Amino acid sequence: MPELLTVREVADYLRVTQKTVYRLLQQGSIPALKVSHSWRFDKASIDEWLKSTAVGAKANILVVDDDQTIRDLFRDILEDAGHRVITAGSGAEALEYIKAKDFALVFLDLKMPGMSGADVLRKIRTIDPDLPVTIITGFPDSESMAAALAQGPFGVMNKPFGEADVLNAVKSFIRIGRS
Repeated sequence: MPELLTVREVADYLRVTQKTVYRLLQQGSIPALKVSHSWRFDKASIDEWLKSTAVGAKANILVVDDDQTIRDLFRDILEDAGHRVITAGSGAEALEYIKAKDFALVFLDLKMPGMSGADVLRKIRTIDPDLPVTIITGFPDSESMAAALAQGPFGVMNKPFGEADVLNAVKSFIRIGRS
């Protein structure tokens, strides 16, 4: 039996407002069912829709996290959506990739041994000030986050997160043409 979501539940799942969901319904761009006088959304169909609409073009995406499981999770989600993914287990490794290759987006863990995510972000801003970065953190109120905020605007994705969160971040922050 399919898992059906209400407008409010799909808005929460997609991390958008209910108004955005209604706009998508008006455009006919989100898969939905009309049950009586209410809209319902099959979760599996929403996941497929996210994959198909994440970005029209393939993008080069860098994932920086000291946890191999997190890197593998991002790789699986993003490659399934058609993107090219490079992973780095440290800030130093990430900076080498950024110097050598053009990326459309970087997912960057905030807490890493050695060079912190805030330090990596500061160095990314000197290499490529316009490169979109999404900070991955389980500590949104930490001193490290305050240090990262001093480096300018970026996206934030709080742990724990799911596939929809990753794909929404890509859709929100990616710049076609950098890929």
